[in-house]
Amino acid sequence: PGSRLNVAVLLSGGVDSSLALRLLRAAGHTCHAFYLQIWFQEDFRNFWGACPWEEDLQYARQVCESLGVPLEVVPLTTEYWDRVVSGSVEEIRAGRTPNPDMWCNSRVKFGAFYDYLDRTYGAAFDRVASGHYARVERVPRRSSPAEVRLLLTPDAVKDQTYFLANLSPRQLSRVMFPLGCLTKSQVRKLAAAADLANKNRKDSQGICFLGKVKFHEFVREHLGEWPGPILEAETGQPLGLHQGYWFYTVGQRGGIKLPGGPWYVVAKDTLRNAVLVSRQYYDADKQRNTFTCGPFNWLDAATRPDPDPRAGPLFVKVRHGPSMYCCELRLHDARGDGSYGNDSYGTVVLAQNDQGLAAGQYAVFYQDGRCLGCAVIQETVDVGGAGRREKTGAPAAVSSKA
Repeated sequence: PGSRLNVAVLLSGGVDSSLALRLLRAAGHTCHAFYLQIWFQEDFRNFWGACPWEEDLQYARQVCESLGVPLEVVPLTTEYWDRVVSGSVEEIRAGRTPNPDMWCNSRVKFGAFYDYLDRTYGAAFDRVASGHYARVERVPRRSSPAEVRLLLTPDAVKDQTYFLANLSPRQLSRVMFPLGCLTKSQVRKLAAAADLANKNRKDSQGICFLGKVKFHEFVREHLGEWPGPILEAETGQPLGLHQGYWFYTVGQRGGIKLPGGPWYVVAKDTLRNAVLVSRQYYDADKQRNTFTCGPFNWLDAATRPDPDPRAGPLFVKVRHGPSMYCCELRLHDARGDGSYGNDSYGTVVLAQNDQGLAAGQYAVFYQDGRCLGCAVIQETVDVGGAGRREKTGAPAAVSSKA
């Protein structure tokens, strides 16, 4: 927007959100920074010497002081546990592969935080900004509010539209992403030129709520161990024992200590507490190109895939990163009224094979550089519809209040 705005800025202590704040201030906007305190792992204090968020908050304060911007710490630990962590634990228990970073955005950063702003400040802020690598475009409409589109960024590696595809239209309508037209290297250069306190700080890696806690440590703390058989997928022959199927993910190679490898995890059978492995992971009969998914989250009523060939091919990402597949989406009308709403399900056929398709992950759809929305992968099928499907529990019921 060309006018000066009153902006609530989400500040994490990292260089991306700090530069976003710097750019907004330079553009003349009035900014109020917010640090969301969502760390919950007091039980893991022995893994480090200090609270995991103290360093983040210290950097955030330094940046705000240098820019003359007020900073407020918002405690959302309870909301974070209820809306993200507990559901992730239950998904892992069900043998699925959740995406807590996706939930963190839709349920906390742009969910619980929105609730906090509305309760505390009413309509004081015109926009909520963050350091995500994404673009939003507002297209005026005659008889309704502007259509807000979520678009890809120039940096295909850092692009974060995948993690934002689960936002509701209402949530998306309030956001702005100052870094949307920048690459990571440009952000680093601008941060250095502005002499930001965290200009040389490394990017955070891994699952949002784990911090320095390793995935196995987190799972063992919350789910414990449950020994069971490791079976050869082709023969059913027992090869060894595992300490819990929840420690494994489809496509995993490391940590499988069996002779004659390399061995890869190809499926988990939660009913038998079995992990199925194979040495022929990349063989033709193990390839996957089809999965069912749903329910859908469309970012706007007009963002469903356009069947008109002039709209361009449909693409899908099955994980965060630069890679996406050309695909065919066959929607199944859940209501039977032709609306194909958010409660619909679909079947996706990829133009290429992907060995690592996993139930519980998100499929995010794109057309002509625009992120249309997403759906949860429910079941994967081998090429040609061969019988191997992941045998996992039903999706966990998780609060999605926003």
